[in-house]
Amino acid sequence: MSPTEHPEAQDEGVRLSKRLAAQLGCSRAEAELYIESGAVQVDGITVQTPATRVRPQQTVTVKEGAKPDGAPPVTLLLHKPAGYTVRNPQGARGHTRGKVGNAYDLLVPENLADMDTPAPILVLQKHFKNLECLLPIPVPASGLMVFTQDHRVARKLREEALYLEQECIVEVRGTIDEGGLERLCDGTSIDGKRLPKIKVSWQNETRLRFALKGIFPEEIAEMCECVGLEVIGMKRQRIGRISLAKLPEGQWRYAMPWERF
Repeated sequence: MSPTEHPEAQDEGVRLSKRLAAQLGCSRAEAELYIESGAVQVDGITVQTPATRVRPQQTVTVKEGAKPDGAPPVTLLLHKPAGYTVRNPQGARGHTRGKVGNAYDLLVPENLADMDTPAPILVLQKHFKNLECLLPIPVPASGLMVFTQDHRVARKLREEALYLEQECIVEVRGTIDEGGLERLCDGTSIDGKRLPKIKVSWQNETRLRFALKGIFPEEIAEMCECVGLEVIGMKRQRIGRISLAKLPEGQWRYAMPWERF
C-alpha cells in the first residue's frame, strides 16, 4: 500500500477496467471494450460497467475467445403505446411530466419481446445508450418506432424519409364528405395544400388504411378533418419493408442484420 493510500480505499478495491488491464497486459481502453461487450465476469457474474470496484480477493475472468472489438451498434424496434412521447435530447433518459410517458423508458431489458429470432443477441447495457429516434409518430398514436445507434440506418431514414412507404391504420368517427376518399388519395384533402398521391382504403366502417409516401403520420389528422372525419386512434404498422408484425405493445426487439427498410 502506498503512503497516500488509506486502508478504507484499498478495501473498496480498484476499477474493474484497471484490474483487467493489468491482468491481461492491455490498455485501459481495450479492457473497457471487453467489459462493455459482456465478456468479463467477476466471481462468475457478468459485469458490464468498467467503473465497478473489485477487491483483490475477487476473481476476474474473460470469456474464452473474446476480443476487444466492442459491441457493434444496434437498432431497436419498439411497439409504442398511445400516450408516449420521445424525450432524449442528449442520449440520456430524461424524466417525464404529467401523464405522458417517455418511449425511451420502455427500452429496458425487461421489455425485450419473447419472440423467435434466428440470431439471438446478447442484451448489453451499451445497447441502450446514444439511441436516436427516427421518424417519430404523434403522442396519441401507437405503433412501430425506430431507435438506432447505427449511423448508416440513421442516415438512410433521414435522407429517404419522403420515399419510404409508411402504413398506418386510422380509427375515425363522423361521416366522410362526398368524394372525401378520392380527395385523400389524390392529395387534395387539405384546402390550399397539394399533397402527394397516396393509397387510402376502408378496412371497415370506422377504420382507414393509409399507405403514405411523402406525407408523415402527423398530417393524417388534418387530412381527415378536412373531409369530415375525426381521428380517434392511429397505429403505424410498417416503415418500408419492416413491419410491426406480432411485436407486443410496450415491448421491443432487435432489428436483425439482414432486415432493410
